[in-house]
Amino acid sequence: MLKISNIFSLPEHEIEMSAIRSQGAGGQNVNKVATAIHLRFDISASSLPEYYKQRLLTLNDQRISKEGVIIIKAQEYRSQEQNREEALQRLQDLIKSAISLPKPRKPSKPTRSSQRRRLDSKTKHSHLKTMRGKVIDE
Repeated sequence: MLKISNIFSLPEHEIEMSAIRSQGAGGQNVNKVATAIHLRFDISASSLPEYYKQRLLTLNDQRISKEGVIIIKAQEYRSQEQNREEALQRLQDLIKSAISLPKPRKPSKPTRSSQRRRLDSKTKHSHLKTMRGKVIDE
C-alpha cells in the first residue's frame, strides 16, 4: 500500500513496475543487471477518488501521457530496491502535489509612496526624452 494521505492509500496492484537496464556509465553492472525501474500508473483505471483523478489529469506534467498514464523511470541508484523506493516516492509526491490546493492570493494595493515613486520616475523619463528632441534656435 502506498500512503497518499491520512484518508487514502493506493493498492500496490494498480502500480505496474518493471525492471529495465539503466543508461549511462557504470561498467559491467549496467550491462548485466536490470537495476532501473519503469513505473506505470493508469490514472483513469485507478481507485483514486474522482477529485484526485481530475486534478492529476489537468496537471501540465511531462510524466503524464495523453492517455492519462503516469510514467516514471528511476535509475539513480545501483540497486533495484532503492530505485523501486525512489519511483514510488516520486509517484506519491506527484499525487500529493496535485491534490494540494494553492494558497489563495490576497489582493493588495500599492502604497502611496510607491505610487509617488512610480509617477516621479515617469516624469523624469519623459523629461529626459523631451531633452533629446531637436534644438530650436531663436
